[in-house]
Amino acid sequence: MSYFPTYFRMDSDNGTCNSIINKNLFLHYSLIPSVLIILVLSFLERRSNKTKFDDKLLLLGGRFGVVIPLDLVGTFSNRWTFGFAFGAIANRVMSLFNEEYLPPGVPSWARALGLLVGAVEVGLSYYPIFACLTTDKQIVGSVTGFLYTLSWFTVTLIELISCPYGNIYGYYEKVIFDWPSMLCLVFLMGRFVHIFIKYIRIYLGADIRNDEKCFLPIHQAEHVKRLFRKPVLEQKGWFERNIYAWDPCFKFPSRMIGTTVLSLFCLCIFISLEYNIFRHVANLLYGLEEQMAQMAPEITWEGFNQTIVSWQEFNEALTAVWFFTTFLACAVTVSYIIHILVCYRKHMKRLWVGQRGFLPVKFQKPSPSQCMAAIARYSSWQVAYILWGYLIMHIVQCLFGLVFVYALVFPIKHGQTLELLKGLGISILTIAIAVSLIISQFLVAGKFFLQKKINPEDKQKPLALNNRKAFHNFNYFFFFYNVILGLGACIYRLLTSLILGSWLIARIDRSILQRGYESADMGYNTWIGMIYVDHFHTNPVLVSFCNILLTVRAEKRLKEMPMSCTFRDSGGPRTSAKSRTRWLLYYTLLNNPRLIIERKQKQMDDTDNRNIVLKTRLLQASVLEVGNRNLHQSPQDTN
Repeated sequence: MSYFPTYFRMDSDNGTCNSIINKNLFLHYSLIPSVLIILVLSFLERRSNKTKFDDKLLLLGGRFGVVIPLDLVGTFSNRWTFGFAFGAIANRVMSLFNEEYLPPGVPSWARALGLLVGAVEVGLSYYPIFACLTTDKQIVGSVTGFLYTLSWFTVTLIELISCPYGNIYGYYEKVIFDWPSMLCLVFLMGRFVHIFIKYIRIYLGADIRNDEKCFLPIHQAEHVKRLFRKPVLEQKGWFERNIYAWDPCFKFPSRMIGTTVLSLFCLCIFISLEYNIFRHVANLLYGLEEQMAQMAPEITWEGFNQTIVSWQEFNEALTAVWFFTTFLACAVTVSYIIHILVCYRKHMKRLWVGQRGFLPVKFQKPSPSQCMAAIARYSSWQVAYILWGYLIMHIVQCLFGLVFVYALVFPIKHGQTLELLKGLGISILTIAIAVSLIISQFLVAGKFFLQKKINPEDKQKPLALNNRKAFHNFNYFFFFYNVILGLGACIYRLLTSLILGSWLIARIDRSILQRGYESADMGYNTWIGMIYVDHFHTNPVLVSFCNILLTVRAEKRLKEMPMSCTFRDSGGPRTSAKSRTRWLLYYTLLNNPRLIIERKQKQMDDTDNRNIVLKTRLLQASVLEVGNRNLHQSPQDTN
């Protein structure tokens, strides 16, 4: 009798406990400080384009600008910081899969809207972490970001210590869910401390700020320079030739790094939860085996003992196959996550040089609106595809593993090796004969039914028919046999599609549908739209060209700028357009008093009032002119 392994054993007690802090309730209340932090950062952010509202409220001075959490299009700095910021929300992403944040009382027809509300709430609660990393006010952002991140870390730690159990997966459910996020929160707190110390040193003059934002990133400028140089052949090792070659002139955007980190953390959580679920299922199977063993003395049926043995073998096979395929599916999925980055770089470089032949014809001119929507949903869909792709691939691998065990391992274990070898020999011989007949058709067609080469140096014969009558007889007799052979080919096609489809479902960078039906693959559509947006917004040649235009335009405006513009701009954004206009008018009239007389007068019905205004202006002009003459008079003239 084989018993369930001890490391798989679980007690009946689920370890229920009462947590000191309800983290889901804390998420609701965290919206209050989150909104306050967003308002503070928005107040410190100045708008580049002013409105009429700024002229009425001069004290704002263009404040309350739009705060962004992350530039998902063209950010190439602090990529790993944003990657760990994505990792900090891994537990919330997994909770969204469980519909944990679905508001109560939502009808079934409005579940999509309820899930949208829950997703917005989760996004708003973690918004300050990203906003504090992207704000230009680094001192304020580092302090508020550290305090907000520390609050989340403290709440999560208290909940884990007080109650690590869960209602769904049992022991250490919350530890499984929260350890990646806690690791990322610790990294982010250290990062905020580093930013605070760095900018305090810059403020005190002990350090120089060298992280100014540049329109043209350095690596893109180096890429353009490399295009003007003659290519140099470099010796590459086996790893660089076959797997990955590092390119110093290419950087993955923060979106790709963040998606990769989030996918790895979510995959780790998903595998842990899958292992916990399998423990429950395996406990039920082994418990059923023990009950059957206890009932065996009371049952007189002779085949019952054989049923117990078969059930025991099934449990052993399922446990072994599940363990093996878990490591295999995990390794394949991790390789997919890394390979997606490789394919991203390969596709981007092809688009940069104008090569679109690797794309289907329908996707060579995509819709701009679809592309912009695609880049907004890429990261989320990539994580979902990775998780579901792993699960489907793991299930298919388990099924094939069980087929392998029952077809090969158990017959050998039961002493049926000769029968197994006999069956394998017959099967292999049948397949070999069928394949040899297919190959013979190729050889006969190439030898007897194609005309000779036009030039002796040609690699193949021309596609020109020869020996027509013999070919028609050959085609007629093989027609009946190829009907039978086609059935086997159809089964082979079905198995190949099943295997490749289950193995490649996590690959969002390629379509698993046939040519002509790629538009039905929503994941592939998202990938195509995403790379097109990156191509149009981060193409090194295009960005370099725009940088040259902006530089030339700025130099031209600087040369043509009069002194009054310099005086006008010295006030900065603190003054309104109306105030600047009045000040410039006063400055002009002060230097040219005679213009006071020529100023346009308001329409007045009374002639006496117009005369009074004119005399007043004459008096003002005379006084100012005398004052200017005395001011510019030299000391010798006064003597």
